[in-house]
Amino acid sequence: MKFNPDEMSGFFGEFGGRYVDESLISELEKIEGFFKECVKEDAFWDEFYDLLKNFVGRPTPLLFAENTTKALGGANIYLKLECLANTGAHKINNAIGQALLAKKMGKTRIIAETGAGQHGIATACVCARLGLDCEIYMGEIDTERQRPNVFWMEMFGAKVIPVTSGTRTLTDAVDEAFRVWSTRTEDTYYLIGSALGPCPYPDMVREFQSIIGRETKKQFLEKNKVLPDILIACVGGGSNSIGFFSDFLDDMDVKLIGVEAGGRSNSYGDHAIRMTGTKGTVGAIQGYKSLFLQDSDGKLLPTHSISAGLDYAGIGPQLAYLGEIDRIQFTSAKDEAVINAVKFLAKHEGIIPALESSHALAEAIRLAPTLEKGTNIIVNVSGRGDKDIFITAKAIDEAKWFNFLEEELKRFKAEK
Repeated sequence: MKFNPDEMSGFFGEFGGRYVDESLISELEKIEGFFKECVKEDAFWDEFYDLLKNFVGRPTPLLFAENTTKALGGANIYLKLECLANTGAHKINNAIGQALLAKKMGKTRIIAETGAGQHGIATACVCARLGLDCEIYMGEIDTERQRPNVFWMEMFGAKVIPVTSGTRTLTDAVDEAFRVWSTRTEDTYYLIGSALGPCPYPDMVREFQSIIGRETKKQFLEKNKVLPDILIACVGGGSNSIGFFSDFLDDMDVKLIGVEAGGRSNSYGDHAIRMTGTKGTVGAIQGYKSLFLQDSDGKLLPTHSISAGLDYAGIGPQLAYLGEIDRIQFTSAKDEAVINAVKFLAKHEGIIPALESSHALAEAIRLAPTLEKGTNIIVNVSGRGDKDIFITAKAIDEAKWFNFLEEELKRFKAEK
């Protein structure tokens, strides 16, 4: 899908728009104007791609998962290894693009939200590289279960601020970041990590993440001379999936599958499924119109996922639209299947995927054996799983993990 900035409307069908306080309208208009100009400048893209190559380590590999394919039977499975990018996930692509835009606007301070911590790490890393002050808002629950990522954000020089309101997860981190930004726009840029929020953020995030899809298409065509049959990505807010899917949207023979957080059960509060089953309803929340898990009064409902990056109550507006017109097929994966996918890929491919990415892998593991041999599936492994050790180790062997932590605490106290 060729992007023309002059054709940006801010809407995808009925979804999208700019539903914010009047105090932010002019700032968002400035950002949109700078974005439209920057994407027309070769110098901007030269700097962007230079950083992607020499700082991020792009292109990331497209790996034929030979062992997985043999073990499952049926379809061939390929893995787009975004987990090998600097900071361990796809998030850094967008962080670089928006940080460069912020510098061109004369901003010196970046704020961001994060759930699993990968966007926070990426933003903090890029700010360190580009010499920008950085503050990260993170739900208090997420700061506890993703402590390794908090540590690395602080190592990069960022100030991590736990958000104690509401459900104390990603949804509330977004709310708090918007609140803080509205009080200080003169030197501050809000670097949103997913393909959501008010216009122009969904377009910006998609474009900066579209490098994933372009690389994937080129790599697969060079090796196979045909397009893949199926692409699978996890979907929270949607930055990895829309970036992965974007270059294939006009290739109607390529099936696109987005996998949401099925959580523990189908009861509200136990999952983060917006697009299937008892799906979300239309609302205008956090600056944009989309599908949200909300009550009859428009209050966001609590969510759950074993992965901190997928427990968001809304979904990016373009993804909601593509789901409504059936260009993307949505499904979900339960926590148990996600843990099994982590174990499967580690055993068969020597790769430890992020819990978020493992939702997509769980669907590939389920689907591949049902398909004819020669069918080609590509899964976006959007992040690596070392960040999840406190969750994954507990889920796989709680007793052994608890004993380790108990002994480590004893050693720590003894050394003091």
